[in-house]
Amino acid sequence: MRPPAPRPPADTSAEPVLVLGAGPVGQTAALLLARRGVPVRIVDSRPERDAIGSKAICQQRDVLDVWDWVGAGEVAQEGLTWDTARTFYRDSELFSVRLSDPGASPLPPFVNISQSRTEEILDRRLVEAGVHISWDHTVTDLVQDEHGVTVTCDTPSGPVRLSGTHALSCLGAHGGVVRRALGLTFDGTSFEDRFLICDIRADLGEWARERRFYFDPEWNPGRQVLIHPCPDSVFRIDWQVPADFDLDAEEGSGRLDARIRQIIGDEPYEIVWHSVYRFHTRVVDRMRSGRVLLVGDNAHLVAPFGARGLNSGVQDAENAAWKIAYVRAGWADEEFLETYHTERHAAALENADVTSATMRFLVPQDETEHTTRLTVLERALTEEDARAHVDSGRLAEPFWYVDSALTTPCPDRPFGGRPPRGRAPAPCPGVIAPDAPVDLPGEDAPARLRPLLREGLTLLLGPAPDGTDPAALRERALAAALEATDAPVAAFHLTDIDATGALTKALACDPGQVWILRPDAHIAAVVGADDPATVTAAVRTCLGRTSAPAGERPAPTL
Repeated sequence: MRPPAPRPPADTSAEPVLVLGAGPVGQTAALLLARRGVPVRIVDSRPERDAIGSKAICQQRDVLDVWDWVGAGEVAQEGLTWDTARTFYRDSELFSVRLSDPGASPLPPFVNISQSRTEEILDRRLVEAGVHISWDHTVTDLVQDEHGVTVTCDTPSGPVRLSGTHALSCLGAHGGVVRRALGLTFDGTSFEDRFLICDIRADLGEWARERRFYFDPEWNPGRQVLIHPCPDSVFRIDWQVPADFDLDAEEGSGRLDARIRQIIGDEPYEIVWHSVYRFHTRVVDRMRSGRVLLVGDNAHLVAPFGARGLNSGVQDAENAAWKIAYVRAGWADEEFLETYHTERHAAALENADVTSATMRFLVPQDETEHTTRLTVLERALTEEDARAHVDSGRLAEPFWYVDSALTTPCPDRPFGGRPPRGRAPAPCPGVIAPDAPVDLPGEDAPARLRPLLREGLTLLLGPAPDGTDPAALRERALAAALEATDAPVAAFHLTDIDATGALTKALACDPGQVWILRPDAHIAAVVGADDPATVTAAVRTCLGRTSAPAGERPAPTL
């Protein structure tokens, strides 16, 4: 077994990767790069952090896992855990969804926590990682060539130019300066109806552990209401309101208080924050242009029902960070970054498709859609089959890279398509691996699988076939992988590390199989461990290399 190589501290004399935008997606991207030894420079146009409002509150298990790996586990610890989503039509509950775990992760399926608190936790980790945020730096231009990227920023002291090997644009929905500099489009649609969001502090008892979605309640007839619990007895309430809604007039007339009272009754409350939004669905035409990658809301906007905004942005950041780190180390070619576009653009289109379907159900655009929605809701009161067609938002989930050029298909492990809501797809190439406790050699306490996977490429071997030496099988598979890459590789038999049996059960790994896993924990291939050529080919495919042997690669980009 060859363990992952120790990761040196970032070489601050080397050209950094420029991270444009210090929101949670930019913070995450910077931490992931720093965790892999890559120097980073963050810029943001704001004069300082503006901790206002709850904003993106709902964080999914696999995103919590990313933050845990960069040392921000407090997000999961402090967030309010919930695992049940209830959907109502008027005053009748139609169904509830309990969220499954295909493995045995210690992390909750979802937590609710204000974006400002998440940013505070990530800021502290950036300081500990030695990553500095340059505030008051407004990006005004970006140019690139075959050697790197130059970004021009306006600052209180005048224009400055910053250079880096690559740039991650995390400037959000209003970061059009980068899209224009790269000649990219940001096409899509906007929804006329608006949504009123209020954070209130109140004691609402049993509502404190579940998400509640109401179609056509008597206190918002013809429209929807969504209620999310947050820490410190705060509840986030979203009302669908007409396009001409006036928040100031609503508050000044007392109608806002009446609106809240219709939900919570006579309970005392205080308003912590409120705002009004219009939602958009937009996807940039390319998420990679040369050495610049667009990440998060700078590349895609979706309606928030299902919490697919920040969650997908963090998954963008992880995909981008490990690939840039591998390119800079010389373990992958520069063109490897094109797979960031192909994988994450497909994820963005999937999210746009899912959330657009939700919005069409929530906000019908014509009489036919109105009639269809009413029919589905009425039938769902008594018919179980109709409930599958009630769309209150499919909750965030990791994208499956089953069609990626980096994935080697396995005929015995085909992808079964989009699973029912609340379920994860069965493990197969392209799907993220389930988490589970593992016992590692030399470690006293059980660890988790996911952090192990993020250290490099990982081979997980099933039981050795009868008459086969397990150690020899592992060494043969590891040697075949090392034929394809100089990157860190580790190989483990499931029988040696599976602390509880949960991982073996989740993978249902056949004798003689080897599962090849990427540094973002997605399964790259499932092949036979006794066929070295197949293992080598699958590892090369995983790194975007189909022919060049390990000794014939370009020098690393520093």
